[in-house]
Amino acid sequence: MGKKTTYSKEFKLRAVRMYLEGNSGYLRICKELGIPDTKTIRLWVKNYRTTGMAGLEERRGKTKKFRGGQREKGNHTEELELQRLRAENAFLKKLLAFQRR
Repeated sequence: MGKKTTYSKEFKLRAVRMYLEGNSGYLRICKELGIPDTKTIRLWVKNYRTTGMAGLEERRGKTKKFRGGQREKGNHTEELELQRLRAENAFLKKLLAFQRR
């Protein structure tokens, strides 16, 4: 897997301004600045129009999504704990019955 290039906010802003000022199109800006794909600049322009400078910040590695399977200790309700214990008991009963065969 190839390494992705990271551009500074100032570099992205320069490209976005070049486009918004109407002096250049996406392809010309790519050639001038050495950016391999026009989709990159299109995305920067879109993000800049919707959220301003915050849209040009690097977001890789800053996810705020909940990761399944990782639970925080101590935040379980009694109902969840009871449900987990019942499921564990049912599993152990099935395992015991299977071993007796």
